[in-house]
Amino acid sequence: MHRAARVLPDPADPTAPSYADGAVLVRGELIAAVGPYDGLAAEHPAARVRDWGDGLLTPGLRNPYGRWLLERAYHPDPREGIGDEPVPGGPEGLGGPADEARCGASARRGLQRMLGFGVTAVAGPFERASVRTAVARSGLGAPGGAGAEEGPLDPLAVLPFVEAVHGRLGVGGRADFAVFAPGADGPRAGGCLATVLAGRLVFRRR
Repeated sequence: MHRAARVLPDPADPTAPSYADGAVLVRGELIAAVGPYDGLAAEHPAARVRDWGDGLLTPGLRNPYGRWLLERAYHPDPREGIGDEPVPGGPEGLGGPADEARCGASARRGLQRMLGFGVTAVAGPFERASVRTAVARSGLGAPGGAGAEEGPLDPLAVLPFVEAVHGRLGVGGRADFAVFAPGADGPRAGGCLATVLAGRLVFRRR
């Protein structure tokens, strides 16, 4: 059970309920219940609780710039000593080979960085086999996209929260969500605390 100061199951729907001191109960890869923490805790006393304190728990984000980020940009290995920002032009932009192995490794690093911003879905389409494999194995695939349009790893840098959020948290749905630190201007101000994918904590910011 994931507990947070506020749970927004469907931020894109202004009529959807939200829960102060709410929780999401997860069984395996699926959501088993969403609601006030006290009620869920009473119904499921044996559930292990991960308390995110003042965090805001919402559906994860969708990055619509996946094709550019994963096929048109290169994500450096920290050992290369050239920073961690995407380099336009892919491996060729650094004067290196654009073989499938290097492109796949770059895509995996890019996907890992997206998780750190609360992204649980990334849009294609993807032409390279190595990139398609990396996305499929990550579990972050999503339909649609912005084609070759350039964009950042953090969708909240350019999109309003209600446009960036992906799906809703409902019983029987896949347990993909993010927890954001509280901020006066919403999730963008506070940053991402943790990303949960298929019921597993896959990324937590320090």
